Amino acid sequence: MPRLSPVHRLLCELVEIPSVNPLLLPDEEELTGEAEVVDFLAEEAKKLGISARKMRVLPGRSNLLLRLRPAGRVRQRVLLTPHLDVVPAEKRAFKPKIRKGNLHGRGSCDTKGSVASFFSAFAMLAQGGPRPKNTEIVFVGLVDEEFGQAGSRALAQKGPKGDLAIAGEPTKLQVVSAHKGNLWIRLGTKGKAAHGSTPENGKNAIEAMTKVLQCLFGQYSKMLAKKSHPLLGSPTVSIGRITGGSQPNVIPNHCEIDLDRRTLPDETPASVKKELTELLAFNGLFPSYTGAREASCPALETDPKLPLVRSFLKAAGRRQTYGVPYFTDASPIAMGGTPAVVYGPGDIAQAHAKDEWVSLREVEKCRDAIHRFLIGLE
Repeated sequence: MPRLSPVHRLLCELVEIPSVNPLLLPDEEELTGEAEVVDFLAEEAKKLGISARKMRVLPGRSNLLLRLRPAGRVRQRVLLTPHLDVVPAEKRAFKPKIRKGNLHGRGSCDTKGSVASFFSAFAMLAQGGPRPKNTEIVFVGLVDEEFGQAGSRALAQKGPKGDLAIAGEPTKLQVVSAHKGNLWIRLGTKGKAAHGSTPENGKNAIEAMTKVLQCLFGQYSKMLAKKSHPLLGSPTVSIGRITGGSQPNVIPNHCEIDLDRRTLPDETPASVKKELTELLAFNGLFPSYTGAREASCPALETDPKLPLVRSFLKAAGRRQTYGVPYFTDASPIAMGGTPAVVYGPGDIAQAHAKDEWVSLREVEKCRDAIHRFLIGLE
């Protein structure tokens, strides 16, 4: 492996620590949990003279909080909030490799590239660089982004609150001020069981669901296409799961589908339910309707004209903010009262990929942008 800069070496060390979300891989304790990453970063912070605090979120899983206090009175606070968990991968994926200026390995893009960049910028201030006079900087390593965002939800509930949070995600170094929300919907149809040789004696729940699907991906999709947001485009709907029946020679008496509905900032679970059930009823269809996810996942929309957002845009060398279709920790953080944007090295196309990688140059650029932003604060 070539000689590495401190931020690249840190990224390699982070990738080498498996931190698969345990809710995605419950039977592989060797690979799961964020605790080892938390302890590693806490030890690195200790070398800088910064004590770490752990915020318990789930059994054995805690957010990491590191505070860098200003020279004067705290008048505002900025939160750096990358997440520490990754999705499952083979053991060999946790051995980082560098090829053509890119670092390959699970989590390199989503989002240990952001962790390394954010932490390195934070460390540069802690090591004696110019500090903001009245702004407290808090690095928060979050758990559970890849499953239920329990880490960011705990942060929103327990604090600390901030005047701006920067959630680390692969945005190709674009500053993201809006992203779609995520609503899971379960629709169900009922029928009447009968022997497969006499289907006329039963009522096929799967056939009933077929009519629902035709409406969803015909009329409903066209209805959604007519809606638009300047940064996010149109809302979407997709089917991720279908189940029904018991065996081929029995007419199925039940069928369920799980839908993924990506929402815009002005949409709510209630408004989505109303428009969808009314459309289905208009077509003579009355499936059962339930939410398939307990936690709220609304869209993010942060005002790009906020002073701190404008300052960050300038530090990042960008003239405008962007929107993305995927959900992030920024939304739960914003629900807690802290305006949030999303930023980080890497491309979402590489996130969760079998051969995940991030550009080492982008990691450096991200660190530099965060550092410029922090030293420019009051």
